[in-house]
Parts: sequence; C-alpha cells; structure tokens
Amino acid sequence: MPPRRLLLTVALSLASLGLHAQDLATTCHATSSYDLTIGQGSVLFDRAQPMPQRVELRDGTLRTDGAPVPLRAEDEDRLAVFERELRALVPRAKSVATQGVDLLAGAMRDEGARLSLSPDTRAQLNQQLAAHAAELKQRIAASNSTHDWQGNLADQYADRLAADLTPLLANDLGQQALQAAMTGDLQAAANLRDTAADLATQLRPRLEQRMQALAPQVRALCPAVQRLAELQQGIRAANGQPLNLLELSQ
Repeated sequence: MPPRRLLLTVALSLASLGLHAQDLATTCHATSSYDLTIGQGSVLFDRAQPMPQRVELRDGTLRTDGAPVPLRAEDEDRLAVFERELRALVPRAKSVATQGVDLLAGAMRDEGARLSLSPDTRAQLNQQLAAHAAELKQRIAASNSTHDWQGNLADQYADRLAADLTPLLANDLGQQALQAAMTGDLQAAANLRDTAADLATQLRPRLEQRMQALAPQVRALCPAVQRLAELQQGIRAANGQPLNLLELSQ
C-alpha cells in the first residue's frame, strides 16, 4: 500500500486543489501507511495491511488490533503527550488548508483581471469561486478523518473546478476575439483564440506557482510533525513491531 500523508487535512485539502508541492509529505518528509481518525475520546490509526491494522490511543493507553498493550509508565506519558499534541496540530493544519483555499480563489480572481473579462463574466467567476471555496472550507472544518479524503476525491475537486470555470473564461475570450475580428484586428483575435485554447494546460501551472506563497505556513508545521515522530519512538504494538504511526524520510 502506498504511504498516505499524515495529518492530512493540510496535505489532502491542498492535494484536492492539485497543489501537491505544498503537502506535508513533500515539505516535512512525513508519511504514514495509516489513515487517521480523531475521535472525541480516542485517536484511531487504521490500515488494510500489514498488522497491526488498528492502533487506538486513549489517554496514554494503547490498543493494537483490539488487544491492550502493556506499557511502561514513561511510555504511557509519551503516548498521552503524542495524542494531545496531535489533536493540537489538527486545527493548525486546517487553518493552513483554509488559507490555501483563499489563496487559490484570489489567484483565480487575478487571472480573471489579467484576461480583461467582461463585468458579467467576472461576476459569474466570483460567484462560482465563492461557492467552491465555501464548500471546500466547510468540508475541511467538518472533517476529522483522512477517510473523508479517500479515492479520487482530490482529482474530482480539481476537475470540477476546471469544468465550471474554464468554459466560462474561454467563452468570454471567444467573445473578445469575435469583437476584435469584427473591428479588423485579426492579430488580436488570433491571440485571444490562442489564449482560450491554452487555458486548460496553462491555467493550472500558474495557479500552482501562486500557491508557493503558502510554503512558509506549511513548513511551520514541520517541527510539530517531527516532534510526533520522536514521541512514538521505541513504543511497540502487541505483536512486538514498532508502531511507526508516522515515518520521516530525509
């Protein structure tokens, strides 16, 4: 099973916008083979294979695949700190993800200005951007599990955004090209048609470049992620295997 990103509200939220360069796996070198669910009284890590498939943390206690794991007092303390700091990191990660949504929406509005869209088209663009942003922010706020972001949801978000907005921009550019042709400016008409044709391939890279501005906020999470990796060291599951809930690569 390929590793998933841990704390994944940031990673998966940004990935849902096609912005993989900013996720925790790339920036903080943090991965996990587990999905993560933050419950009211416990934290659950689960995966299809290998064992342990379920790791539950609750106030310093540990259960793996349903079996309680005896722990030394110092390991209980470390697991309690791990759970507390993991819970504290989640709202920080969600905040960065929400900033990413706002940054993307602002970049799209700037693209509309760059293309000299008509007032009506810009109004439609702003309306659709606001709707997409509100939906994604609501999903980020409500999510407490990486299971909420499984499958092709990331690509579906990106594809739906493109499907809604690209035709709107292309249609406006087509109208501008027609007006230019009618006034005899054939070169301007040709340039506008080329711009419309290239939207599908050139818009997304420009947006991703704009999203690089979010890198400092993502990097600011890395010390907390590294701290979690350190806290789990030396703690083993019921089968004797290291937990490795979070893995760091160099």
